Amino acid sequence: MELKSVIEARRSIRRFRPDPIPEEHIEQILEAARLAPSGGNTQPWRFILISSPAAREKLQELTLGFVAAAPLTIACCTDLEANRAYRERYRELLQARAFEGVQLKMPEGASPGDAAMNADQLKGYLNLNTAIAVEHMILRATDLGLGSCWVMMFDRKKLADWLELAPNLAPVCLLPLGYADQQPLPRPRKGLNEIVLKTV
Repeated sequence: MELKSVIEARRSIRRFRPDPIPEEHIEQILEAARLAPSGGNTQPWRFILISSPAAREKLQELTLGFVAAAPLTIACCTDLEANRAYRERYRELLQARAFEGVQLKMPEGASPGDAAMNADQLKGYLNLNTAIAVEHMILRATDLGLGSCWVMMFDRKKLADWLELAPNLAPVCLLPLGYADQQPLPRPRKGLNEIVLKTV
């Protein structure tokens, strides 16, 4: 599918057929996340795939019923310690010549980046990067004929305990995936005149 068509076709799907997702499709969806951009190439996203009947039954206790009904749900998490590898990631960017011919000197008084962030700001920053990877997965899933739905209504603590997540791994969202058992109409969207504030 052409990218514009994928963006236009994407819907939040909340009813899924029971058909399993081919392994090669799952791999392509995860590969789309792997290739997502991130600030400083931090790549803080981490994923847990939930697909067994027993795991889906347990998941039903922690979130909305339709999430557990999907043949696959990906628990999308952020590694809150990912920025500790900043120097290594920066070296990789230098080796890839990412900054060749680019002026990187910050204006005086501007924020120097994550070094000046407190813990909450850093968590928000890392979660934004994970969100980019999740959207990559959503668009690739749409391209492959699969439905998905970004879900944030779940018990984070119970999910983390059940999945035995390390303290540095914070669940961001659940992403149920499967073949759609519904054909929702396009959602209402604001016009460009409402979201573009000005040109300066």
